[in-house]
Amino acid sequence: MQLALKLALSLFAVYAVVAVAAFVLQRRLMYFPDAERISPTVYNLAGAKERVLTAPDGTQLITWYTPASPGKPTLLYFHGNAGNLASRAERIRRFVARGYGVLMLSYRGYGGSGGSPSEAANVADGGLAYQALRDDGVPPSDIIVYGESLGSGVAVQVAANHEVGGLVLDAPYTSIVDVAVLSYPWLPVRPFMFDRYETLRHLPGVTAPLLVLHGEEDRVIPVSMGRAVYDAALAPKEIATFPRAGHSDHHLHGSYEVLFRWIDALVAQRDDEGLEELPLQRQMRP
Repeated sequence: MQLALKLALSLFAVYAVVAVAAFVLQRRLMYFPDAERISPTVYNLAGAKERVLTAPDGTQLITWYTPASPGKPTLLYFHGNAGNLASRAERIRRFVARGYGVLMLSYRGYGGSGGSPSEAANVADGGLAYQALRDDGVPPSDIIVYGESLGSGVAVQVAANHEVGGLVLDAPYTSIVDVAVLSYPWLPVRPFMFDRYETLRHLPGVTAPLLVLHGEEDRVIPVSMGRAVYDAALAPKEIATFPRAGHSDHHLHGSYEVLFRWIDALVAQRDDEGLEELPLQRQMRP
């Protein structure tokens, strides 16, 4: 009996240590930054330049920026929890080849940006990046916010707080807390997480058209979460899932084509609505 009690107490002590360590180190378990600062010129990205933004607290934030071709939208891109901007160079190349502009923000602690990442900082910095585009003269209707994985939680809050032309959520979650519960079912994570990224709570504030992209074999963020996000969103909305795709490889299964079709349809609708607002004599063609 005493042996069993000692064993139980020992196991509880180990569990308590692990739980406390997980609580203290939770942001290290959530963010996996690559701090290396790399210039976009290394990847020969046409027109892409590094642009430094300064947050109100003085933190220097690295972005890669490529202006859009005339008549094309700009993607305000928030990346996932690992790597840096260089890890997304091929995505930028594909977007730029379509004439889209891209402003990709490097979170604090990533890719040369100062500071440390947190939900509050990432969302505030996302708003700063949005304002940088507006200051450059990019109209709200030309800004499409794109959130990849972790970045989907940033993107939905930026889109809820600012006027935008569209929102793309790539492998989104209902909340990062729900993801943590799936990953650590034996820990009491729900009440104790600092950064919660509660997508479903912020989604009602988004009135822009929405596109959800998700791999059906995603083992990091299950496709059921992507479908729940889609179901909770306001119309107009669209979802595309890819049966053989995992967490970050749906571009190999046709997601670029879906994304480009959706963006081009948005642009066409914007142009048609703009034409309808013109006086009749200005609509006439010779």
